[in-house]
Amino acid sequence: MNEPFALLGFTTTPLEMTGFVLSVLTVLLNIRQLHWAWLFSILSSAIYGLVFFSTKLYGDMALQLVFISVSVWGWYQWLHGDDRHDKLPVTSLSARGRVIAGLAWLAGFVLLAWFLKTYTDTDVPKSDGFLTAGSLVGQLLLSRKKIENWHVWIIVDVLYVGLYLHKHLMLTAILYAVFVGMAVVGLRAWSGDSHSGGRRLALE
Repeated sequence: MNEPFALLGFTTTPLEMTGFVLSVLTVLLNIRQLHWAWLFSILSSAIYGLVFFSTKLYGDMALQLVFISVSVWGWYQWLHGDDRHDKLPVTSLSARGRVIAGLAWLAGFVLLAWFLKTYTDTDVPKSDGFLTAGSLVGQLLLSRKKIENWHVWIIVDVLYVGLYLHKHLMLTAILYAVFVGMAVVGLRAWSGDSHSGGRRLALE
């Protein structure tokens, strides 16, 4: 049912191909700030959870489960997430919020890398842990429409390209290379809508 097949000179699977398409749609909808992005995020996360399990990327597999939970919360936040329970605006982190986000990424990296090295048979515990922690930070910032989420995704997506090439997930590596460009587009698009000039909020 999920037998590998050749595509453009490399091997992929129906699950990976489906996850690819849904993930691209998710980012496109995120750029346009359409709340339906969260539905596609849930679907693509579920599919990629299966893909990553099959390649022993357990950190990324677990991350997809977290993404599903965060996506439900993010969907609500985008629709009713400001102080007046109105549509959530694009805002920027305060200096304190950026420090908290950075420390959360570092702490997550240390804990996840240790866990993956100790309790799983992955051959890339540090890379998997670092990128899993960064993805969690990026997803949380995205759920609150913090413009810095795009900075995080640019860093994470560039590094993910190398990791997926190492794991021979060629289509997913291409996907994340596309994500880098889309994150740049998203950053520019959200910068035009940002209220950061008059409203710099701390990480909540």
